[in-house]
Parts: sequence; structure tokens; C-alpha cells
Amino acid sequence: MILELLEAKRSGRELSAEQIHAFVGGVVDGSVTRAQAAAFLSFVFCNGMGVDETVALTEAMVQSGDQMSWEGLDGPFVDKHSTGGVGDKVSLVLAPLWAELGSRVPMISGRGLGHTGGTLDKLESIQGYRTDLDESDLSRVLSEVGCFISGQTADLAPADRILYALRNETSTVPSIPLITASILSKKLAEGIDELVLDVKWGSGAFMKTHEDASALADTLCRVGRGAGVMTRAVLTDMNQPLGRTVGNAIEVEEAIACLKGEGPGDLATLTCDLIGDPRAKTVLDSGAAYERFCRMVSAQGGDLSKPLLGSGCSDQTVCAPHGGMITTADAYMIGRAAFVLGAGRQRADQAVHPGVGVVVHKKVGERVAANEPLVTLRVADKGVDRARDLVLSAYSIDG
Repeated sequence: MILELLEAKRSGRELSAEQIHAFVGGVVDGSVTRAQAAAFLSFVFCNGMGVDETVALTEAMVQSGDQMSWEGLDGPFVDKHSTGGVGDKVSLVLAPLWAELGSRVPMISGRGLGHTGGTLDKLESIQGYRTDLDESDLSRVLSEVGCFISGQTADLAPADRILYALRNETSTVPSIPLITASILSKKLAEGIDELVLDVKWGSGAFMKTHEDASALADTLCRVGRGAGVMTRAVLTDMNQPLGRTVGNAIEVEEAIACLKGEGPGDLATLTCDLIGDPRAKTVLDSGAAYERFCRMVSAQGGDLSKPLLGSGCSDQTVCAPHGGMITTADAYMIGRAAFVLGAGRQRADQAVHPGVGVVVHKKVGERVAANEPLVTLRVADKGVDRARDLVLSAYSIDG
């Protein structure tokens, strides 16, 4: 059957749901070889998939492992997914805020790769915070607090882990059907009723143009709804960092400020837009969501009374070479600066430094004087000169 499936996809023909489920099952049990799986990914990359095929692939990946259920708890159960950005600490604010508004938020998150940050890396800068909870602990935290943010369990969508690794090896990552199935398989396995997608575009995003991001958002929403989950998307600009910090511990600090009603306006606005509840801004400004964040952190083993990990870094300021109006603060370059300082990783098995990063003082549309700080680099033991060069190349100043 696998050879017939590969021949059909190579020729651009549509596969049946039965064929796709058989393929995914074979990937997990080993009856489909790595070479055959790699060929399938290549054929999908070249010939695409229809919505029905992508729904079937997503559902098969969901069903390849355990599916979470929240028996005994009242919903609605909601979650958010971002396609990746620079300075994007939205999840840290959104989960407790959404829970404060009456929803339950079972959020399975990931780690950063390259210039994009990861929610788990940020939270692990909180001393004791556990991102490896099993389903029993996750259910307990969801019941007691209304939200959790943790990592993928070993039995959640195992087909995705196998296929994602192969996509990296075969240069088939930028395929909208494969991206869609990868994102949604993990999220739909959470047992949610509603999913909101933060689909980013621009220099610091995976999708560089608004048009490409819109195409991905459309497919994600159609497939999510086809799989039975209310799904909507918000397209957001990632040509400059979100908020004023890029790193791990420093992004936690900024998220906490936002939860206290004191954070940067763009972070608060995006968080409330994603939630889509007219009460969100008032509740966020009240600081009530911060108390829930503290409860979540405590329930997952974290201790906010202790300093965040990564202390002992030093600060180095990068100043403007001349005065004028900021016209570009390139998110990719600033994200790379944080990466070379040690805030990010190139491979999933590499560690990150919790304390290093970039504090952004000037953003697009703001004026700067000659020798006034553009950013502050929070540095440890590597990458300072390269990070400085990257930051200076990130900025365009008209004047």
C-alpha cells in the first residue's frame, strides 16, 4: 500500500483518508521506512495537499498518540499558537489572563530554535519551574489554577516528532500542509474547543510576506475547523521585536510587568486581540492576571520569590551613530544578536543561557539623538562584538 501511496502523491493525485492514516501509522510503528517517509514529505512539498488531505494528515497525527481529556472540568478549553517571533512572550501573559476571564487554558509549548525564542526556555529561567509534567499533574494544575504551560509529553502526537525531524533533514520544512499538520496535531491533542493562531510575517518571522502568512492562516483555520475545533487567526507584524526585550529571563520580567498592567503597549494590545474578549484589557490593567500567573508558576514548582536564573550578566550599551527617526529595527538581526549572546540554540539538544539578551530602547517611529542608546546588550561570556554588529545593522535612522 505504501508504494501505491507514494506513486499517487508523486503524480499529484489526492490521497484518501484511509491511505494517509495507514501511512502515519506505519511511520510510528516502523513499517514505513525513513526513506519512504522522506519521499512522502518531498512529494507533498512539491505537489501540495488539498484541505481534506491535510485534515486527514492532521487527524492521523493526533491519533498517533495519547489525546488529553479533561473529564470533570468545565470548559471552554482554549489555547493559542504562535508561528514564532522575536521578543514574543505573549503566552506568558495570555494563559493566565484568559483563565482569569473564565476559560481553561491547557497550553503545550515548545523551545526556541535559531533567532526565534521559545516559551519553555523563558519559563525555565524561573527557579524550579517544571515543563515536564505528566498528564495527571497537568490535569491537577488545570483544575486548581485554570491554566498551565508545559512541554509536549512523550506520547502526545509522536508522529509529529518523527516527521518534523525528517522535514529538517530533507529541507521540506516550508510546506504549508506539513506546517499545518505539525502545528495542529499537537494543539488538537490537547482536548481544546477553541484555538487562536498568531501567524506572524516579516523579517523576524518564518513567513516573510503578509501574503504568505495569510495563505498559511487560511489553511490553518480551514483544517482546524475541518477537524472539529473552532479556529481563528490574527496576522501580526514581526518586522521589529515585540515589546522591549529579547531573551529568556528578561522576557519573563517584561511579561510580569505586563501582567501587572505596566508592560509595553504592543504586547498588551496583541494579547488582548488574540483573546478577543472586550473585558481583557480592563482585567489585564487590574493586575488580577498576575496573581493567577503566580499560582500557575507555584503549581508547576516555580518560585518567584527567588531571583531569575542567569544573574551575573553585564550590560553593554549600543548607541546611535547619528540622530534622526528610526525607520527600521530589524527583528531578525536583533533576534540573531540575542542568539549569538547565548539566548538561543541551533539544535534542539543545545542549552540556552537564561540571563543574556537584548533590551530595545528605540523602535520604529521613535527619534534618537547621536550617541543615545539604541539597545542594551545583556552579555555573559561570548558573542559581544558580533551582537553589537548585528544590532547596528538592524537599525536604519533617517536623518
